Amino acid sequence: MIDHISAVMIVKNGAESLKACLQALAIFKEVIVYENGSTDDTPLIAQSFPNVTLIQGVFLGFGKTKNKAATYASNDWIFSLDADEVLSDEMALCLEKLHLSPSTLYSIERSNYYHDQKIKHCGWNSETIIRLYNKTQTAFNDNMVHEKIMTKTCAIEKIAGELKHYPYASISHFIQKIDHYSTLFASEHVGKRSSSPTKAFFNAIYSFVRTYFFRAGFLDGYAGLLIAFSHMSANFYKYMKLYEANQKIKRP
Repeated sequence: MIDHISAVMIVKNGAESLKACLQALAIFKEVIVYENGSTDDTPLIAQSFPNVTLIQGVFLGFGKTKNKAATYASNDWIFSLDADEVLSDEMALCLEKLHLSPSTLYSIERSNYYHDQKIKHCGWNSETIIRLYNKTQTAFNDNMVHEKIMTKTCAIEKIAGELKHYPYASISHFIQKIDHYSTLFASEHVGKRSSSPTKAFFNAIYSFVRTYFFRAGFLDGYAGLLIAFSHMSANFYKYMKLYEANQKIKRP
């Protein structure tokens, strides 16, 4: 049993993946699920696990919301993860035996999947990211999207094992996330960053070419094409939404 680290996540409408995520966290004595505005069975699924504390609050942007969720944890050590991620047995065992140093941050290896297929290209190949930290020493930055744990002067140590990431459950899920993240991007950069339909168009085209050809997405088959097209769409809509938002604030 891991009783010196709290697993903490924020989630909205994560019913499709949350059960598998929480089942893999059975080794944790405390799991904090900060739910923000779900319209599916996310709260019911969370409440069905005896080690889960369900908190229902508002979304403040990814960085600020993750920091808010961490305040509900009884431990200073926070293992941050998302509802579409599944902890491997090897990593759970490593966390249980890990000797923690407050001045150290701990990174993990995350592998990305579409359904049961491990994506090896598209820029989706395995990545190393910091996920375990002491909340008295550091926190996430305040970014609306693409939030990161601030490293400050901390040492970084890698934990063995794999965190499996299932970011999209279906094509519809791709579309929903594109809409959500492009809106957040526009909100974060309105009035601070320029955009235009031309910029949106060429960024979208370049994003597809980079993902499918330069990053060899074609080697991932059907999934590679889907990912490349979603990257193209996301870049197009985030810059078009930013353009519209900038136009609105220019009007008298």
